[in-house]
Amino acid sequence: MSRDSGRYRVEFTTAAAKELRKLDTGIRRRILLAIAVLEGDPRPDGCKKLVGESDAWRIRVGDYRVLYEVLDDVLVVTVVRVAHRREAYE
Repeated sequence: MSRDSGRYRVEFTTAAAKELRKLDTGIRRRILLAIAVLEGDPRPDGCKKLVGESDAWRIRVGDYRVLYEVLDDVLVVTVVRVAHRREAYE
């Protein structure tokens, strides 16, 4: 699923940044490492396209889900949600 079109810029919505700040340091660090991978490959192995959304994807980090949108024309990944799997799709 890799695209070789350059590095993507990762942005966070206000809500996603707030959700991330609430997490314990250990899981926050793991999630940030997974998000950093998106700069080079916004569709890494294991990612899944969200049904009903044109540019929305998700990655799993343990019991947490990172929901994000990919804008290939401007090389931007926007993290929309960081949440426990029970709450991620509400």
